[in-house]
Amino acid sequence: NTFDLYAQLSFVMPGLFGSAQRFKDEYSTPIDKFQETKRAKELQQKIHPFVLRRTKTQVAKELPEKTEIVLHCEMGAEQRRVYDAYKKEFQLYLSKKDTESLNKNSLHVLQGLMKLRQICNSPALLSDDEYYGDESSKLTVLMEQITALKDNHKILVFSQFVGMLDLVKEALEREHIEYAYLTGKTKKREEEVNKFQENEDTRVFLISLKAGGTGLNLTKAEYVFLIDPWWNPAVENQAIDRAHRIGQENKVVAVRLITPNTIEEKIMELQSRKRELAQDLVHTDTSILKQLSKEDLIGIL
Repeated sequence: NTFDLYAQLSFVMPGLFGSAQRFKDEYSTPIDKFQETKRAKELQQKIHPFVLRRTKTQVAKELPEKTEIVLHCEMGAEQRRVYDAYKKEFQLYLSKKDTESLNKNSLHVLQGLMKLRQICNSPALLSDDEYYGDESSKLTVLMEQITALKDNHKILVFSQFVGMLDLVKEALEREHIEYAYLTGKTKKREEEVNKFQENEDTRVFLISLKAGGTGLNLTKAEYVFLIDPWWNPAVENQAIDRAHRIGQENKVVAVRLITPNTIEEKIMELQSRKRELAQDLVHTDTSILKQLSKEDLIGIL
């Protein structure tokens, strides 16, 4: 978070910020907790002489255009029923706790948020003993897009949830569409990358966000689908940049699949807020729970 700057620059430039408490009061708390743009700009001016940051637009001006769009995937009745039931249960849990108690039980809160995000993809991702069905509006929309695009374009598909990638994999196999597949458990990463880059028959590359969000050069792809939004927009940008990088000769289209009237729309709002802060300061990844009170969490739902 913003306080990370104190540790780094106090080592490089001792005394620049004064005491840790002073930095917390003047910058860290106002910026991270209250999103105060004025304080962020003050901090940016102070650190600017000591930070080298070159953006991609500065060093890769020859890159083709990149377009980002959002596709809304409206849940069916059964998927919505499961989502609303979990949402009600989670709201009840939050209503009985104060902010301090929620901070102490942050793992439980994160699990609750993750379950809602999983249901937005498909109730089949839930690890509960009970089966809630496998309806997935996102899978339906994604397969429609892949079917329409695959003959003329290569496609990357990212998800945080390996289980969701497996559902897509099964759907691709049913349609006899060849694909490459990369998760944290993939041992022969290079083989999968080469299969996608060099084999014309391999039209789709399924990639888990953590395993393939950085370090890959996939310039054969022209479409990038992000199945589920992540709290930090920088992580999504890194995934999109697997295709939009030096060596890419075609226009890149990034598509976010969002389920309306769910936690995903709130994540998009948080992303926008973080993106604005990043423009004022530097790219940082902040812990979501450190910034959210009980009221914030209820608002997300």
